[in-house]
Amino acid sequence: MKFDHFKMLVDMMFVPDGAGGVQQRYSAVDVKQLHPLVLAYIGDAYFHLFVRGRLLSYEQAKVQALHEFSAQIVSAVWQARAWHGIEEMLTEEEKAIFRRGRNAKSHAPRSASVAEYHISTGFEALLGSLYLEEKHDRLYEIAEASFQVISKQMMEEIRKRNGDKKL
Repeated sequence: MKFDHFKMLVDMMFVPDGAGGVQQRYSAVDVKQLHPLVLAYIGDAYFHLFVRGRLLSYEQAKVQALHEFSAQIVSAVWQARAWHGIEEMLTEEEKAIFRRGRNAKSHAPRSASVAEYHISTGFEALLGSLYLEEKHDRLYEIAEASFQVISKQMMEEIRKRNGDKKL
């Protein structure tokens, strides 16, 4: 990031409060008023942290392997697969949040199809909404179910590629 861009961001975000601190612009967060891509931004961060913590159940020494594997799990491709696996467990309100995120205008990366990217954005928006609304039990339930869907599908994919009957 160039200094001019950095300066512009600091000036835009941080306003001195007159007492040596930084003034907050907002006193509360109204989740229903937030742009769905902001919800997805928060949900993405949550799911990254959730997956990294979950992977410690399997590996605790190889940081590079943890990083590469967690990046794979939180990819748009695997999040889209997770969504399809958990959709039935969601409430109508949760599905509505997903749709808001899925339908938000954004640009898909090359590593996923446009459909997968939009589904993953909806998935992340749902997680972000639950996080910001402090619905931590439900958030954990959905994240864990998603992790289980992804891990089972990853094992199935390896089994199929190896031509194995069972893994």
